[in-house]
Amino acid sequence: MNGNTFRMPVRRLATVAAATALAAGPAALAGAGTAHATGDHGRASATVLRTGLDVSLLNKTVNVPLTVTLNEVRAPESAEKTALTARLDGVDGGKPFSVLRADVAQAKATATATKSEGRTELAHARVHVPGLPLLSLIELEKVTSTATCEAGKAPVADANLLGAVTVLGKKVTLTTGGPTEVKVPGVGEVRLDLSRTQTTSRTAAATALELDVSVNPLDLNVAEVDGTLTLAEATCESPAAPESEAAQPPAKGEEPAAEPEAEPAADVRPQGARAEADLAETGGSSATPYIAAGAAALVVAGGGALVLARRRRG
Repeated sequence: MNGNTFRMPVRRLATVAAATALAAGPAALAGAGTAHATGDHGRASATVLRTGLDVSLLNKTVNVPLTVTLNEVRAPESAEKTALTARLDGVDGGKPFSVLRADVAQAKATATATKSEGRTELAHARVHVPGLPLLSLIELEKVTSTATCEAGKAPVADANLLGAVTVLGKKVTLTTGGPTEVKVPGVGEVRLDLSRTQTTSRTAAATALELDVSVNPLDLNVAEVDGTLTLAEATCESPAAPESEAAQPPAKGEEPAAEPEAEPAADVRPQGARAEADLAETGGSSATPYIAAGAAALVVAGGGALVLARRRRG
């Protein structure tokens, strides 16, 4: 009777201890091995044309700003409009005038958790400013710009000018070595910067053409036009890189992942050796207390069972 009474608690103790160890161990390992990605989407933008011009009128002591854009988008978005017109009070009686006409004028911006990109393309385009209805400020065959930002990689900016360029009726040759100046007596002058790009650790920006404009049309009640004009602009910002998974001991039956080989530099140990040293120094993981507790419970349960067996033989 006493033996039966004593045997049941021992069995229950062994069962509870084993269940606790088996339940706590996997739960602790699962919690320790989970890595949460905190990366967010990047940012991107694209613009085919942007103006920041100041128009001075002949019969008024005032300046009229001309601030317009064509196909300005931010991720995720795209646009394709091939013409832009504007109206200015006091210019040609307030009639609309053409700012840009093109065969192709595309802007596209995309952004995901791993990559963001801005892209523009402008082809067979003519740009006009107030007071010069018949003479184009600039004519070009094709320009493109791209800004690409990928998580964990260096951002890339690229701008290209393809084909001939005509400024105020004069064909010009542009170079990336510096700005190009075009002067036309009685009309004005234009300063052009070709293929401007800029990158940082997480951002990129590309502009195919940027023009500093200073013209004096003396027509349609316009005395002077000054300011800047930007063609084919793209920008991006890299998505935040996801957190790297914490180093964990390999699961039972799995081989530890091999570290990438690197050439050892002077006074610097190879990456593989450093990884092994780190594992030896840390000793264990956050799952160690749970596994130890479960093992101790199993030892106690086993000892109780052994005492019971010896008493029954006695």
